[in-house]
Amino acid sequence: MKNLQQMQQIMKQVQQLQEQLQKQLDELLVDASAGGGMVTVKMNGQKQLISVHIDPEVFASKDSEMLQDLVLAAVNEAARKIDEQLASRVGNLTGGLNLPGLM
Repeated sequence: MKNLQQMQQIMKQVQQLQEQLQKQLDELLVDASAGGGMVTVKMNGQKQLISVHIDPEVFASKDSEMLQDLVLAAVNEAARKIDEQLASRVGNLTGGLNLPGLM
C-alpha cells in the first residue's frame, strides 16, 4: 500500500512539473541571427518561427544560396537556444523533486 501512495505522489509531482514546463515553454521566446545580423529570426518555445527579418542588403547581392544558408543558420541557432533553455529550465524545475529513476 505504501508503494501505491508513493507512486501516486510521484505522479502528482510529475504532472505539476509538466504543467510548469508547459507554461514556461509558452512564454519562451529567443532571437538568433546569422551573417552579422543580416538574417534575424524569433522562435517560441514550441520551436515555431514567430518572425524572420532579412536585411535588404542581402537581396542586393542576388545570391539566393547565401540567403538560404543564412536563414538556415539563424533558424538552427534559434532551435539550439531553445534546447539550451529547455534543458536549463527542466534542471531547475526538477532540482528539488525526489523522482526516482528520472535523475
